[in-house]
Amino acid sequence: MCYLLWMQQSPVLSLPGNASPSTGEGTEAFGQPFARSRAGDVFQLLRDGRARTRAELAEITGLARSTVAARIDALSAAGLIGPAGEAVSSGGRPPSRFAFQPSARVILAVDVGATHVLIGLLDLSGTVLSERRESIDISAGPTPVLDSVLELCGQLFSQAGRHERELVGIGIGLPGPVEHSTGKPASPPIMPGWDGFDVPGYVQKRFSVDVLVDNDVNIMALGERAAFWPNAGNLLFIKVATGIGAGIISGGLLQRGADGTAGDIGHVRVPRGSEVMCRCGNFGCLEAMASGPAVAAALAASGVPAKTGEDVLDLARRGNLAAIAAMRQAGRDIGDVLAACVNLLNPSVIVIGGGLSCAGEYLMAGVREIVYQRSLPLATAQLRIVQSMAADHAGVLGAGRMVIDHVLAPASVEHLVQRQQ
Repeated sequence: MCYLLWMQQSPVLSLPGNASPSTGEGTEAFGQPFARSRAGDVFQLLRDGRARTRAELAEITGLARSTVAARIDALSAAGLIGPAGEAVSSGGRPPSRFAFQPSARVILAVDVGATHVLIGLLDLSGTVLSERRESIDISAGPTPVLDSVLELCGQLFSQAGRHERELVGIGIGLPGPVEHSTGKPASPPIMPGWDGFDVPGYVQKRFSVDVLVDNDVNIMALGERAAFWPNAGNLLFIKVATGIGAGIISGGLLQRGADGTAGDIGHVRVPRGSEVMCRCGNFGCLEAMASGPAVAAALAASGVPAKTGEDVLDLARRGNLAAIAAMRQAGRDIGDVLAACVNLLNPSVIVIGGGLSCAGEYLMAGVREIVYQRSLPLATAQLRIVQSMAADHAGVLGAGRMVIDHVLAPASVEHLVQRQQ
């Protein structure tokens, strides 16, 4: 099955700094000044997939036709664009059209969880060409986990009939706080040995391309929005699994916070948990009350045989009333925290994902009950609280989106073009 990641196009075609075009040429493009004449900037006009002629590009950009022709040749040599038929002739030979060729290059998207890894090989439209899922133990440490990931990545190329030379970037999601600017985990609670580990540097020993790393919930938010809510500028993605976290999209942008820890709602205190100790050392954390292991532990303490979140899901699916009640209460606890988030951030969509979200309406009912009860009426008037549609593919789709936006940015395209010359 193919999963398609829809790309949002930005109308802004120039980057900050060095704003003066080398040629002095420029006009209005999509309502914004076209201030650059690099191949990477011209490429942005073709990212939407629409075929255009050299003359059309020259008219849009205000660049000389000879300049546009040179940029088209450079982008074609890099494999980013290709012929897309001919336009109607106004006399003489019909002009050729050119369009973005997303299948020319590939990226790797890696979603690492506490107990699993899902890896996808995607083209530049975000279509998943091949994927692999394997069980892992994140607590084994960075070297054995990443070695396994890299081995699986290598296998995907032959599985999809692609070559490693076509790779232009790798995106990785990790189940803990990440310093996004460096790609290094920052004191992750369930990842012993990972703190400060140079994940991009280690991966680049095997694949010499750009490597972007982020928290797994952040990339899930990106993936869910890109694939299913492209017009939602204010969205919260809540992952409920071994841990609980939120990916925050506000004003159309992913919010990471000052140090990359924005959205760590798993360690917000809930009212009924004052005597329950969390692994972080505090009492009453949401994660200690409503995560998969926490719900399983509570059921086991009441005499219901459950060791993991999967056990809880299985019991609920079979109609066990204690498990169903526990899932609904977990939803209420999550709703307690989300009610404050709704009042603070005013999202239009809250998406519940992660392993425990597979409990469906049992968990969702509890979340909705409390959020709609305790949030301001104006904040909930248009609010939708839904189960993830991307499901366990949200992380791969989001890691893909993160890398696509990076490698197709003007500066990155320019770098790729120069490497081909």
